[in-house]
Amino acid sequence: MKKIAIACDHAGFEYKEYLKNQLKDRYEIQDFGTNTPDSVDYPDFVHPAATSVENGENEMGILICGSGQGVQLSANKHQKIRCALCWMPELAELSRQHNNCNMIAIPARFIAKELALQIVEKFLETPFEGGRHEKRVEKIAFC
Repeated sequence: MKKIAIACDHAGFEYKEYLKNQLKDRYEIQDFGTNTPDSVDYPDFVHPAATSVENGENEMGILICGSGQGVQLSANKHQKIRCALCWMPELAELSRQHNNCNMIAIPARFIAKELALQIVEKFLETPFEGGRHEKRVEKIAFC
C-alpha cells in the first residue's frame, strides 16, 4: 500500500479530513496536521510532511491551504521535493507525467471537495513517463 503524507493549514483542515476519509482504504496516510480549524502557520506542518517524502518515509504528499500557494512554496524549499499547485485533474496528471512531482498542493478556497478528490486521485495514480522528461527533471534541483 502506497504511503502518503498529508498536511494542511486551517483553511485546508476540512479538505484534509475529507481526503483522508476518502483515501484511507487505498493508501497508508500519515497526517502531519493541523488538527483543528484554528489559525496556524502552514510551514509548521508542511516542512515535516515534505521531510518525510524527501527521506522516503512517505512516497508522495498532499498539501492543502486556502490558495495552495503557501504550502507549495514551503514544500518546494526542500531539495528533493517537486510540489505542483493543481486545481484541475489534467494539471495533476501532467505534473506526474512530465515533472515527476512527488507532492501536490490543493487550493481549498477555490475548488469543491469532490474536485479536490478527483485531482488527488489522478495525481496518485499517474506514473512518471520518463524518457525525454527525465533529463529535464534532473535539472530542476539547482544545488
